[in-house]
Amino acid sequence: MHGHCTCGEIRYQLTAPPLFVHCCHCRWCQRETGSAFVINALMIADEVALIRGRPDVIMTPTESGSGQRITRCPTCKVAVWSVYSGAGPKFLFLRTGTLDEPDGYPPDIHIFTESKQPWVILPPSVPVMPQYYDRKAHWSEDSLARRAAVLARQ
Repeated sequence: MHGHCTCGEIRYQLTAPPLFVHCCHCRWCQRETGSAFVINALMIADEVALIRGRPDVIMTPTESGSGQRITRCPTCKVAVWSVYSGAGPKFLFLRTGTLDEPDGYPPDIHIFTESKQPWVILPPSVPVMPQYYDRKAHWSEDSLARRAAVLARQ
């Protein structure tokens, strides 16, 4: 799977599928995207290969106060992925809308729905959480094992 920013200056390739895909409806994501939600594919950083361009990394505030580093194209300014302080640099939250085939990774869960826009209708087949969720209750065994292996590395 490949992806790119709007102008194409930044191109990347996924070398493995996401661990999990979040559709976040929090007010911070709404503000940052200018939309009703953001869809992020949680990726192991080593499984996202930058194949063209030199992105800018911008530190932005978060509700937690820890901030996030948003990787953007220096030309068109599109956000391609983020690193949240809580997850650390071993994991990227890739904006699925930048994938060449974004419909390939639909949300596995809807989070922070207590602040979702009332006109957004959520599918009954996908878990819905008012806030965050318990990873062990929703992730596959494979994704949990992949995450554990990354965290065990020095």
